[in-house]
Amino acid sequence: MDDLTSDDEPCEQCGLCCRIFGPGITPTAANVFVWIEQGRNDILRWFVAFMENSTTIPCTDLMPEDLGNLVSVEMRNPDTGEYVTVCPFLRRVAKQRYLCGIHSVKPDMCCTYQPWVWGETYFNRCQALKKTDRKPKWPL
Repeated sequence: MDDLTSDDEPCEQCGLCCRIFGPGITPTAANVFVWIEQGRNDILRWFVAFMENSTTIPCTDLMPEDLGNLVSVEMRNPDTGEYVTVCPFLRRVAKQRYLCGIHSVKPDMCCTYQPWVWGETYFNRCQALKKTDRKPKWPL
């Protein structure tokens, strides 16, 4: 599990945003391609693909050439097919600290999520905002 942090990223690694929004992860076709190429069935098994021909395919059954017909991808429990209630990749590493178990290959939407930036991704319950006196940053 990667433990990457950045000086310009105020994330406190409290896991709150991942616990709340994690089940709604929708990877891009590029994310799925990387996972297929790397043989990451441990990740792919948690997703189903909705194709142009109205079929649903477990992402573990996708081939790279199928991605051109991909409409969307959703996270589902591989054992039940039901929606998940928590991101299966979120790992608790201390009492109040969480890390992403797939950090180096996590979906684009996770990579670009910044709850402390005002606008589409702003999350007022973000613990990092306490360090900035609850003053959100504006995107550049």
